[in-house]
Amino acid sequence: MKILDLYIFKSYLKTLASTFCILMLIFLLQSVWLYISELAGKDLELDIILKFLINVSPRLVILVLPLTILLSSIMVFGSLSENYEFAAMKASGISLQRSMKSLIFFTFLLGIITFFFSNNIAPIAEYNFHNLRKNISKVKPSMAIAEGQFSQIGDYNIKVENKYGNEGKLLDKVIIHQKKNKPGNYTVIKSKTGEIISEENSDILQLKLYYGNYYDEIISEDYSKKIKKPFVKSYFEEYLINIDIASINEVDFNEEDDVNKHSMMRVNELNTAIDSLTEKKTEDMAVISSKMFNRSNFKTIDYNLNPKDEVNYENDNFLNLFQPKKQKQLYDLAISSVKSTISIVKSNKTIQSYREQNLNKHVMTMHDKFSLGFACIILFFIGAPLGTIIRKGGYGLPLVISILLFLAYHFLGIFSKNLAEDSSINPILASWLSTLIMLPFSIYLTYRATNDQSVFNFGEYIISFYKKIEKYVKG
Repeated sequence: MKILDLYIFKSYLKTLASTFCILMLIFLLQSVWLYISELAGKDLELDIILKFLINVSPRLVILVLPLTILLSSIMVFGSLSENYEFAAMKASGISLQRSMKSLIFFTFLLGIITFFFSNNIAPIAEYNFHNLRKNISKVKPSMAIAEGQFSQIGDYNIKVENKYGNEGKLLDKVIIHQKKNKPGNYTVIKSKTGEIISEENSDILQLKLYYGNYYDEIISEDYSKKIKKPFVKSYFEEYLINIDIASINEVDFNEEDDVNKHSMMRVNELNTAIDSLTEKKTEDMAVISSKMFNRSNFKTIDYNLNPKDEVNYENDNFLNLFQPKKQKQLYDLAISSVKSTISIVKSNKTIQSYREQNLNKHVMTMHDKFSLGFACIILFFIGAPLGTIIRKGGYGLPLVISILLFLAYHFLGIFSKNLAEDSSINPILASWLSTLIMLPFSIYLTYRATNDQSVFNFGEYIISFYKKIEKYVKG
């Protein structure tokens, strides 16, 4: 039995390793394509690109590993059934569960390792990936002015409709927003054409603009003049702009920001953050309730009433006790108070909705670390029995079936998490839903494979159905 266990384990391990490498390569290429706009045209060194790939890999491992386990188990047990090795095992009295024994222990161990990987390695890689992307985005070579979109270079936001000529140095329809020490675009420069005249390796980016206008908004202290938005406009035939890009080109790729997103936390950190966010939410709700109660003036509503006075307004409108002018004032005050209250409620609802989404994301991230390990185990118990049923090895049919099953598992998880962000469903349930749905499927397949039955035996169901009808007619 030890020889058989070793044989099955080696076959599974080889298939698992090769499948994992192939899938990782595919997903890495897809990631490079996804972030190509951040990498292209920045003259990055090879070690920076390798650093980028290393830091993006852990998030891909979490996605690829369940698919790898599912595909490998289908391929290995499908190959054993296709070559009648599994039939020989059964003839020798070895059941499916016994043949899976070594792989079951290995998959449980892999599930535990997956948890520790997602809890310890993935958050660090996510943190480094965030900072590396931020630093790469700062790299702007002198020719990196994109067409049809604003490119931020120093204190200028530059947009050109078209680049042409030698090395794309000639520009058509240039719009420039110049930053100042105040928010807003108060200085705008427009020209019909332009030209980059600086050298490639220069620390000064020189733009020469032709036939355009310079707009500068005037900020007046007088509100009546301010709402008219006055500005100064001047015309030019040539206008030269010098942009210092020395500090932009000197980017430290090891610089780190103190960012603390939910995807960059371990379980203990997430647990602390969830407690803090829950406490903050409770405090905010108490403050909002107190404010709304005080705005209603319920506490002071009877301050000006004399309980000794008997006023009967059962058959009369309460407002008729006041003069018409006073009635209008009361109506206006009530309408104004209601509108103000509605505005405050809407504002607080938006803020609390964002905070609730943030809290739900923390909860889902924490439970994802646990559910991932269980998903690997359950997908193995789907793949291994399914392999013995379909009796096909290789990358053909097993690949198609495993991709369909994995897509069902993956999109169920995405759909449930999208619902859980606004608390449409419980965030804990959202993290476990796809795994829980796959659990009965794994039990069903294991039962069918153990009893040498196909996935769906329609003939058996039809015969059973006819027997029930016959029994019903005779009875």
